[in-house]
Amino acid sequence: MTDLPASRRDEAGSARTPDHGIPFGEAIRVWAKIACLSFGGPAGQIAVMHRILVDEKRWIGEARFLHALNYCMLLPGPEAQQLATYLGWLLHRTKGGLVAGALFVLPGLVAIMALSWVYVAFGNVGIVAGLFFGLKAAVLAIVLEAVNRIGRRALRNRTMHAIAAAAFVAIFLFDVPFPAIILAAGLIGYVGARAELAAFSGGGGHGPSNGPALADADSALGEAVPDHARPNVAWALRISAVFLALWLVPVALLVLVFGTGNVFADIAVFFSQMAVVTFGGAYAVLAYVAQQAVEHYGWLGPGEMLDGLGLAETTPGPLIMVTQFVGFLAAFRDPGSMNPYLAGTLGGLLTTWVTFTPCFLWIFLGAPYIERLRGNQAVSGALAAITAAVVGVILNLGVWFGMHVLFRKVDEVQAGLLSLDVPILSSVDPVALLLFAAATLALFRLHIGILPTLLGAAGAGALWHLAGDLI
Repeated sequence: MTDLPASRRDEAGSARTPDHGIPFGEAIRVWAKIACLSFGGPAGQIAVMHRILVDEKRWIGEARFLHALNYCMLLPGPEAQQLATYLGWLLHRTKGGLVAGALFVLPGLVAIMALSWVYVAFGNVGIVAGLFFGLKAAVLAIVLEAVNRIGRRALRNRTMHAIAAAAFVAIFLFDVPFPAIILAAGLIGYVGARAELAAFSGGGGHGPSNGPALADADSALGEAVPDHARPNVAWALRISAVFLALWLVPVALLVLVFGTGNVFADIAVFFSQMAVVTFGGAYAVLAYVAQQAVEHYGWLGPGEMLDGLGLAETTPGPLIMVTQFVGFLAAFRDPGSMNPYLAGTLGGLLTTWVTFTPCFLWIFLGAPYIERLRGNQAVSGALAAITAAVVGVILNLGVWFGMHVLFRKVDEVQAGLLSLDVPILSSVDPVALLLFAAATLALFRLHIGILPTLLGAAGAGALWHLAGDLI
């Protein structure tokens, strides 16, 4: 047994986490800062959390951060928001998880709601289009910086690099579904760890890193499992009852009162289903939503879905906030006897509620059992391999996004099992390329913060569009 003072043991003799000394008020301010800086989709958001919580504040150790991230990658829904909820719960119990998860969503909720009003009222205004043009170039640089940062930490050896490369090839060239990639990586990691291969051990490997990683023991939280993070069946039943009621009672009432075919009932049912079946992170969610909302329900057109994605990519908060834009347009265009703007607002808020309420349930119910498995080498090996695969998947998303930001035309190529998008080189956008290069230089070489980089790129894009209008 670990040699600890008696004051740090509970009555059963097991190690207890000491008081980490992080005031809850300070944690609220930090979570608000993370929320406001969470641009660039899940890759950028996870990188922001890592930089602030691990590198700057030293509240969470490297291994614990990656363990939580690996679990969130397996859940349906937005992994970055769930990671914030998990880490907030670790630090300050249920109230910490609620505050961290809610604050992570709030800036995006407000921004997307305001932009939805502007979108239906004014359409594509020149200066607004210019702002988004510049922001997209900067967001691409942020995503690549996030891949670099997470990859340095997660790809500890050649085996992990190979898993990441294989995941990239599988999804980029062969369009292999994300869940299949995750399952294969998990099996490889589990078998490798059970076989005691060094590449899958917690400390194995000699991959590149950005300085020494923060050990769990040296973080404010420490390496032991907090008392509140231990499995408790009675508590699990209570928390499940509360969040199931918060989630499903409004859905049932809408269906009972209005019946199927009503836009609000359809929104509640569809996005509740989405919260359960969309494994694979935010981009898997978007693919499912785009198909159903455009082709099945006809709530918006393909071009409008891309507009919504652009809004979500260039505003803080989860990328999945694009679903609020979808819900807004759906209710705005089918308001019944209600004012369209009021209907759109309620539709957007309802979408956000049924999308994110289940996320708290997955964390509060499952995280204690995942914490218990933190020392299990086989499980840790599986989760480490999954994280390596996710690096390859995020790189694919960065490449896909880059093609659509930097080039005006992209062709889809099908050749046997191969399926990939290829940019038409002659359609390169030189201004977008210049803004992307400047943002990359600012982040990688000059180490300018994310927010100044975004603001600078947005301002440059707006000036470019204004100059074009004047000419």
